[in-house]
Amino acid sequence: MSKAVDLKDLPVTDRHDVYEAISPEPYFSDSAFRGKIVVVVGASKGIGYSIASFYARAGATLVIVSRSQKTLNEARDRIVSESRTSDVLALAADTVDTKAIEEVIGKVVEKYGRLDVVVANSGGSSPWTKRFSELDPYNDWWKIMEVNLRGAYNVAHYALPHLTKSKGYFIAVSSTAAQINIPFASAYAVSKNIPRLNLSSLHPGSIKTEGSLGLESGMESMMIDTVQLPAATALKLTDGSGRFDWLSGRFVSANWDLEEVERDWKKDTVNKDFLKTRFVVE
Repeated sequence: MSKAVDLKDLPVTDRHDVYEAISPEPYFSDSAFRGKIVVVVGASKGIGYSIASFYARAGATLVIVSRSQKTLNEARDRIVSESRTSDVLALAADTVDTKAIEEVIGKVVEKYGRLDVVVANSGGSSPWTKRFSELDPYNDWWKIMEVNLRGAYNVAHYALPHLTKSKGYFIAVSSTAAQINIPFASAYAVSKNIPRLNLSSLHPGSIKTEGSLGLESGMESMMIDTVQLPAATALKLTDGSGRFDWLSGRFVSANWDLEEVERDWKKDTVNKDFLKTRFVVE
């Protein structure tokens, strides 16, 4: 009899920081992403900033996007200092604003001629302290849906035609909340169920950021992962080697040891279509 496996959390080594198999150092030393045009949306701080910084250090031509131009400029200056590159473009836009995102992608393609990697990281949440029926229907619920779901859609809508031409990669930063039941977190959890895109829906780990702190009392003790973990994972998934392209259209957790996932779960994932979120009506 085969053992039942909870595919929301694969039985592989649980990682909380960068490990040897996804070390970014080879990408940094070889400038492995030189000539690649990378756009990171929601890049001014936290997880998005770390992802953007890693791509810059790996030699990519980087475009960072967020709502505040001032915060973006500060992030750009730090990235330039850390990566010793001057080719970082900072464009302010709200992902919910369809026209603004269309203009951002248009400016990038006009300037550089192509897109190779796009990371949709922007998102939001509200404190998980009230029942669904107690929330303000717009400010406390639908607004979160707009930012997390509509925002990711807007970025994908305008980026995917260009990524298709370059055979590039799209990563939507998701959350483990999309795979488990969390009291009072309906808007956040539903909005993090990203549909199939060009590559993966990436859970970045449980990380202490401005956005995650204060969601629910006591959860801070569970936020033990580093911001470098999802950044290194993103580099590995999009390095152009094709090694992990079989994870396209699936949910991937940065906490999963990728070598073990490949060794133990690639065959079943491909043949049995695992790691995809489905809504079942009975």
